[in-house]
Amino acid sequence: PEVRYLDGGVSVASFPLATTETFNKEGRKVEQTEWHNIVLWRSLADVAAKYLQKGKLVYIEGKLRTRSFEDKEGVKKYTTEIVAENFTMLGRKTDFEADPAKGPDVSENIDPLTY
Repeated sequence: PEVRYLDGGVSVASFPLATTETFNKEGRKVEQTEWHNIVLWRSLADVAAKYLQKGKLVYIEGKLRTRSFEDKEGVKKYTTEIVAENFTMLGRKTDFEADPAKGPDVSENIDPLTY
């Protein structure tokens, strides 16, 4: 995840997440992939920064939020994001070993998470 720190030291992490649906169409297996923008705040952002890695499975619960912004040319754009309220890292525990280069231990902040 990309992590930023706002005024006051509040951390916010964001990353794209792919979900794939498989279904049969005229007897053929078809996969359809959708991309979602995920946003995590504070301790969830800290945990994500430390443990989440590209390609690992994760279950996310959150709220859909649509916001607007202006691009470099001043054109108003809209984006929809999932603001995570909770997430669960799926797979083996060893899939999510902490990377010491990613910062301090934040294990005391992971109470709402299920491993």
